Amino acid sequence: MIRNPAVAGQFYPGTKAGLQKEMEKYIIKGAEKIEAFGVVSPHAGYVYSGAVAGATLSSVELAHTCVVMGPNHTGKGRPFSIMTEGAWKMPFGDCNIDGNLAKVILSDSEFLEEDDEAQRYEHSVEVQVPFLQALNENVKIVPLVIASADLDTYRKIGKGIAKSIRKMKMPATIIASSDLTHYEPQDVANKKDKKVIDAILGLDEAALIEATARYDISMCGYAPVCVMLAASKELGAKHARLIKYQTSGDVTGDYDAVVGYGGIVIY
Repeated sequence: MIRNPAVAGQFYPGTKAGLQKEMEKYIIKGAEKIEAFGVVSPHAGYVYSGAVAGATLSSVELAHTCVVMGPNHTGKGRPFSIMTEGAWKMPFGDCNIDGNLAKVILSDSEFLEEDDEAQRYEHSVEVQVPFLQALNENVKIVPLVIASADLDTYRKIGKGIAKSIRKMKMPATIIASSDLTHYEPQDVANKKDKKVIDAILGLDEAALIEATARYDISMCGYAPVCVMLAASKELGAKHARLIKYQTSGDVTGDYDAVVGYGGIVIY
C-alpha cells in the first residue's frame, strides 16, 4: 500500500524545499549520539514541538529501521494496527516500510493486526517521519497505532516487538510518539508533566499509567510509551535521559492553556 501524507502542509511544510528549511531550525548538527533502544518524541505542529522532536532525535544513533508507534486520535481501524508493506509518500520522498521486520512483529503478536485504516489519517506517526528522513535518508519504518488497553496488553505487545527484533538479529530504534498535558495553565502542566516524565525516566510503565489516572493527566500517547518501555527493557535498556522539555506557551507566550512536549531517550 502507498500511504499519502495526511497532515503535510498543516503540521509541517508540504514541499521538499520548505521542509528542508524547517528541518534546519530543529536538527542539531554535531549532537552527541546515544545508542538508544527507545525514544519518546512529541507530535504537534512543528512550530510548537519541532524543537523538542529535533533535539531528541538528533541525539539518537538511529538504526536503519525505526518502529514508530503513535496513539489513535481518529478512532478508526483496529485497536492495535500495523502496516507490513508499502511506502509512505512524504515531501522528502517515499519512506519504505521494512516488510521483513514488520511481518515478523505481526506474526509474533497476539494483538497486532494488519490494518491501514487506523493509519491513513493518523498524524502522530507521520510527523516523526520527516525528522527520521532528515537524519537518515534511507531509513525504513514499521508503523503502529496503539489504542487504549490494560498494562498487561501493552507489556505483551512490547515484549513481542523485542522478541521480533532479536529474532531478526538487526537493530531497530523504537519511537513512541506522544504529547504530554493538554490545554492547562503552564504551572499546572509543568507539575503534571514532571510526574509522567519521572515515571518514564524510571522505566516504569506501571507508574506512568498510575500517574496519568491519579492526577488526570491528558497525555495522549501513554499507550505507545508503555509499549516502547516494555520493549526497550526486554532488549536490555537500563537508563533514560530527558533531552528537552517545553510547552506551547514557551513558543507562543500564551501560558493560559498550554500543551507539554517532552523528548526522552531510553538506552
